[in-house]
Amino acid sequence: MNDGSLLSAQVTVRYPGKPPVLRGVTLEIAPGEIMGLVGQSGSGKSTLALAVLGLLGRQRATVEGRIWFQDTDLVAMRERDLRALRGRSLSLVLQSPLASLNPALRVRTQLKEAWRAHANGTSADCDAAIRAAMTSVSLPADEDFLRKHASQLSVGQAQRVLIAMAVLHRPALLIADEATSALDVITQSEILQLFARLNRETGMSILYISHDLPSVAEICQRIAILHEGEIVESGPTAQIFAAPRHPYTRRLMSSLPHLPTRTGEPSAAQAAAAK
Repeated sequence: MNDGSLLSAQVTVRYPGKPPVLRGVTLEIAPGEIMGLVGQSGSGKSTLALAVLGLLGRQRATVEGRIWFQDTDLVAMRERDLRALRGRSLSLVLQSPLASLNPALRVRTQLKEAWRAHANGTSADCDAAIRAAMTSVSLPADEDFLRKHASQLSVGQAQRVLIAMAVLHRPALLIADEATSALDVITQSEILQLFARLNRETGMSILYISHDLPSVAEICQRIAILHEGEIVESGPTAQIFAAPRHPYTRRLMSSLPHLPTRTGEPSAAQAAAAK
């Protein structure tokens, strides 16, 4: 399948004895695009991410349909082939960086393991890749920092280390699943700017999964709204914010905070819609 999309999914996911978690969800991501996936908790956002990554097997989930990625159907792939893709062409950043990093290993060791999982080369090659990844996320690549454990990092630093691990191999698609929800607002803004810069400088596509509408409006070119296991609306960010069509989307937009403003100044919702 080759329609110009980097990823094209049409998928249903169900667990034994339960109604489908995802019902005929259709999602497309273009090369170099930041796509937002928005929905409240329990809507199926993380299930879709795990389906793309082929990580639902251990949860006894059944994935029906097709998930085309770089002209390959991920649903039909064997686990050994999926492992070769995960971390190299497809990467994931989760919401709890300090829980995602191994507390017993130093930063350098974890980066080395991530690099050697998908690369063969000398120690010098590995060190060069680590330096490049750390520089790309605005972290020091010196020995003092690389010898630290996760407990010695701030939450923002830990999230940047996770992102550095995710982009070591310059993946075609980075999935950021609520990657800023555990951060304070200043650090969240820094991480959003980092995602935007990585996208701009490397051409990496990003599936940005969140329930936080302002952050989605800040970096995403298009948005898909997931509600009760179905995509109810999708389109360019400005269009969705300015003229939502589906009742659920309109409820989401109406939940945006309205801060007191002086006459003539836009509200927070209006500012988001204007992005």
